[in-house]
Amino acid sequence: MSSNTASESQAKEKVITPISGPAPGANQALVKTMALVVSVIAVTLSLYQLWTAGLIALPAMVQRSIHLGAILALTFLLRPPFPGARKDKFSVWFVLDVCLAILAGYCTFYISYNLNEIFARQGDWLPMDFWVSIIGIVLVLEACRRVIGNIMTGICIVAMIYAFVGHGDFVPDILAHKGYGIERIATTLWLTTEGVFGVPIYVAATFVFIFVLFGAFLESTGGGQFFIDIAYALTGRFSGGPAKTSVIASGFMGSVSGSAVGNVVATGSFTIPMMKKVGYRPHVAGAIEAAASTGGQLMPPIMGAGAFLMAEFTNTSYLTIIKVALVPALLYYVTVLFFVHYEAKKFGLEGQPKESLPKVGKVVREGLHFIIPVAILIYVLVNNYSPMMAGFVAVVSTVAAS
Repeated sequence: MSSNTASESQAKEKVITPISGPAPGANQALVKTMALVVSVIAVTLSLYQLWTAGLIALPAMVQRSIHLGAILALTFLLRPPFPGARKDKFSVWFVLDVCLAILAGYCTFYISYNLNEIFARQGDWLPMDFWVSIIGIVLVLEACRRVIGNIMTGICIVAMIYAFVGHGDFVPDILAHKGYGIERIATTLWLTTEGVFGVPIYVAATFVFIFVLFGAFLESTGGGQFFIDIAYALTGRFSGGPAKTSVIASGFMGSVSGSAVGNVVATGSFTIPMMKKVGYRPHVAGAIEAAASTGGQLMPPIMGAGAFLMAEFTNTSYLTIIKVALVPALLYYVTVLFFVHYEAKKFGLEGQPKESLPKVGKVVREGLHFIIPVAILIYVLVNNYSPMMAGFVAVVSTVAAS
């Protein structure tokens, strides 16, 4: 038994060791340089999004193309083309991804720099327009493959093949059309707002990014810990306390981040060990955190990208969307709380001693300034300012309040 335990321990050490430090053969100077480049692009993109959200309005194609160019560059610099591809030393994969990042910057810069000429020659495209469009679409597909996976990339490729073919004996009559040339497909997808730069990227480049940035600022200034502490102080003493803390904290965090993944990272690292400590089975603790964090995408006022997409596609005001969403979101969290409560009662799981919990009054006094940005955000939205302006004001007020 002891020899088996020792061998298991050694096996774990072999798995963990490469992750905890630089990989063997890594070029430290190269890693630091790439980290600096990525940081500069990310910070510049964030400042650009703030600038366009609250200070200046740019033409749609310019605003969206610059956003996409930066996102594509970050994707190629951070995501390897496949597992095992080394990018921490000079290699073919490193050179390839740097070239792809530069191409992404050029293809999107081409739109911004030649926008008036592109509008003037709609349909009468230059050879350069065609090749830039082809390269841009390939770059988007490759970024999609690296981030989302082969299935979504395959769906996109099939859709383009259908646009090209669209006729013939193998296409049902109800789906048949005359088919379009490669030039028309490529230029429509890349040089107009009917393809890559349509409504989804409009929402991502405006509302979604600015609110994700707001959540990141709030988290990095200590707001995330404040919401966890206040939830823990309110629910920790009840049966299954840490699980209820997870639900309440995820609701608080979700209301300002709109991200299920961000919710898990912010609250799960604290609540999952606490749930296991009081007796929750590991898979139940993980499931509770996952369910509670997923609800963050339903909780107003942020609601991830869903609220903004619904507002754009249905031509409904964003304020109306969040009003309608409030009751279902609360019902969702009440349902999760009921599940947590009955799970705790079923297995006799008690809460934490009152002495070990933070005091509600002290937590509120020490973190009251974190409520200010959220209150300002709700006030601005209720007064019918645009979501972009609301996000801009929320970010600025978070920095000021912190």
